[in-house]
Amino acid sequence: MKMRIGHGYDVHRLTENRKLILGGVDIPYEKGLLGHSDADVLVHAVMDALLGAAALGDIGQHFPDNDPAYSGADSIELLRHVGALLRQNGYRIANLDATVIAQQPKLRPYIDTMRRNITQALQIDFGDVSIKATTEEHLGFTGRKEGIAAHCVTLIETD
Repeated sequence: MKMRIGHGYDVHRLTENRKLILGGVDIPYEKGLLGHSDADVLVHAVMDALLGAAALGDIGQHFPDNDPAYSGADSIELLRHVGALLRQNGYRIANLDATVIAQQPKLRPYIDTMRRNITQALQIDFGDVSIKATTEEHLGFTGRKEGIAAHCVTLIETD
């Protein structure tokens, strides 16, 4: 068995008149994330980690932000495509561990739903996905509530 590790990172600016979507969950908040798709930084970091581990490029290559087909796209649907692509290339997802960095809103009440959304999209077990949320203690762009960032590390396997 061959194991491969991937890391993904994404960041989007907070702005007025947008929904805040994280892990496929519409979270009540005064601002949302700016982006071509639904700007789900968590799912984008997950996709980049998976694609990177499999050496299959990145989300910009698969879902370009200048392609009108992805305008307002549901990132969970894009994640389904990434999961299928990995399976087609002979990879199994062993686990993924993600961290969302946001000063506000508090994300703890939504974590299990985010995990469920991601595990269902990837067709993996709930216990194979970890999501954490943290702040940067009012430091940097996330601490000033200018944006939200996410990191993800994943392990994939192939025979």
